[in-house]
Amino acid sequence: MGLLCHTIFAAAILSMIYAMFFGLTRGLGDVPYPWALAANLALILQFPVAHSLLLTRRGLRALALVLPGQYGRPISTTTYAIIASLQLLALFWLWTPSGILWWQAEGVPLYAVTTVYALAWLLLGKAIFDAGVELQSGALGWLSVLAKRAPKFPDMPTLGLFKIIRQPIYFAFALTLWLVPVWTPDQLALAIVWTAYCVAAPRLKERRFSKQFGQRFTDYQARIPYMWPRRAESPPPRVERDTLKKQN
Repeated sequence: MGLLCHTIFAAAILSMIYAMFFGLTRGLGDVPYPWALAANLALILQFPVAHSLLLTRRGLRALALVLPGQYGRPISTTTYAIIASLQLLALFWLWTPSGILWWQAEGVPLYAVTTVYALAWLLLGKAIFDAGVELQSGALGWLSVLAKRAPKFPDMPTLGLFKIIRQPIYFAFALTLWLVPVWTPDQLALAIVWTAYCVAAPRLKERRFSKQFGQRFTDYQARIPYMWPRRAESPPPRVERDTLKKQN
């Protein structure tokens, strides 16, 4: 499971980097138009929809049943990463290109855009590392089974990029969608839909964090901006907070 997970995970990330670098012009899909519009839209939507549903209570129960027996639940984070990776592979390899090219960077602009595109991916990697790379990559599940222990989920992330914004993974992910050297209607459609997902989906994640971490997350939420960096506000001293509560 571990080998399968990380092989597919790496293939999915590389496929995404490659496909978006060329503005989704290299897909292998061959659906005739106008049916290709519906097929491509379905490919765009299947990732965020399933990605969110599998994190609900019912979705987590379903993940635990994918691998029968006693290992289904502890290895479910690995199962989740495998499914997400397969979804990305389906999107970028089954995409039917429109054949319309709006703009393509050449010469010095190509080197400049490629550099910022690479930096966006490095920023995403840093955000994933700060959030807990074992959980994000699916390693937590199979490593826990291998060690014969229950999965130990990382604490609420507050270090690294999480000192600047609460959702650095989604922020960096959105950047990768827009800092590309080739622009087509295909890339624009993907960028718009997935950016909307990047802005909206973390709200559901923060509801889970609020229930899981309680006041600690509420205090963090009050100090650190959601997705756009700004100067973090220090919480008022404990004595001042208590005084305000009594006054209210």
